[in-house]
Amino acid sequence: MIDRYLTPEMKALWSEASKYRAWLRVELAAMQAQARHGEVPQDAFDTLLAKSAADPLDEAFAHKVAEIEAVTRHDIVAFTRALTDRYGDEARFIHHGLTSTDVVDTAQNLVLDEALGVIITDVEALREVCRIQAAAHKHTPTVGRTHGIHAEPMTFGLKFLNWMATLDRDLERLHAARKRIQVVMLSGSVGTFAHVSPRIEEEVAQAWGWQAAPVTNQTLARDRHAEVLSALAIYGTTVEKIAVEIRHLQRSEVREAMEPFGKGQTGSSSMPHKKNPILTENVTGLARLLRGYLLTGLENVPLWHERDISHSSAERVILPDATAATSYATRRLTGVLRDLVVFPERMLRNLNDLGGLVFSQRVLHALIDEKGMTREDAYTLVQRGALRSWETGEGLRDLLKADPENPLSDAELDAAFDLGWYLRHVDDIYARFGM
Repeated sequence: MIDRYLTPEMKALWSEASKYRAWLRVELAAMQAQARHGEVPQDAFDTLLAKSAADPLDEAFAHKVAEIEAVTRHDIVAFTRALTDRYGDEARFIHHGLTSTDVVDTAQNLVLDEALGVIITDVEALREVCRIQAAAHKHTPTVGRTHGIHAEPMTFGLKFLNWMATLDRDLERLHAARKRIQVVMLSGSVGTFAHVSPRIEEEVAQAWGWQAAPVTNQTLARDRHAEVLSALAIYGTTVEKIAVEIRHLQRSEVREAMEPFGKGQTGSSSMPHKKNPILTENVTGLARLLRGYLLTGLENVPLWHERDISHSSAERVILPDATAATSYATRRLTGVLRDLVVFPERMLRNLNDLGGLVFSQRVLHALIDEKGMTREDAYTLVQRGALRSWETGEGLRDLLKADPENPLSDAELDAAFDLGWYLRHVDDIYARFGM
């Protein structure tokens, strides 16, 4: 991911030095269990543990690995040789009985686990902003739209409440995906445990509060990673859905809400009046990337026989980029919603802009329920007035009152055009969320 879309946490987490620290964590965890069973010397483990704590792997170490890998063309071999150079002879007991993918896949799970933890915290912050805005606009009337056309009255807060509910489901998926990759694989070449005991894998998993992979070949099955990318991609559709709504509301013809516009900010190099929804457009674009990363993740699942590395090059891009883009887009959208500029007066004006057409269903029901008309006759009467209102701009109530076939009195028409009728159950909906 380019620096423009990297949060500080993700930049540090997916650095080369961070990757090698995760590799070393796996190697030391396996070595600790092996030392416990007398398979490697305890004092060698103790020495390595002390040295690694006093001199943690850094960017200089990453450069050293790169130099060695240029010759070996093998990253784990370069890593273990660089460890010996840095920590001394005790490092020869590192990687005992393991194969490269044991370390790479388990360490990658460590990084993914931490990345998902960051993302979950970000999503929770976005949900909280939605909750605050939902409460603030619980009774702010606005027009609901279907197909982009005015439908019926609602409140602005209900938009945020809907987003909250969606984010709750996203959080469930993210937690489930995080759990799915909290697995340890230390089974050796082609997954047979020929050179390392299964108890080593089990003890490392227990120490971390994770699970030992029940069976593997020489890679951890990539459906786990596809599930992570799926959760991120689905979540991406949520942030895009919110972003697209803000973009629509900011349109000049609507102007019911808009992104914050900072002091000194410019919207166009040529048109000084412009205030463009650039933040939510940016979020929309990043959501498209997340769907693309999922496609690659799905294609990574079927590998040749017990392993190949066709997935490796792709994962070096899609896993850092997907998690980084998700965190960045979430924080950007959180800022937009937190500082959203809202125009309640404009909402009310738009609500009334069509001369009462949005109350047509209430009139329909009044004709059926109170006057005993058939649904077909009632619909014909109301639609006749509504279509004339569309064409002439006359108010629907006035047109209905003038229609000789309309049996509703002035008081009954007033009741049918009462905004409060449409908002009377808002509190009941909010109660479902404890609000």
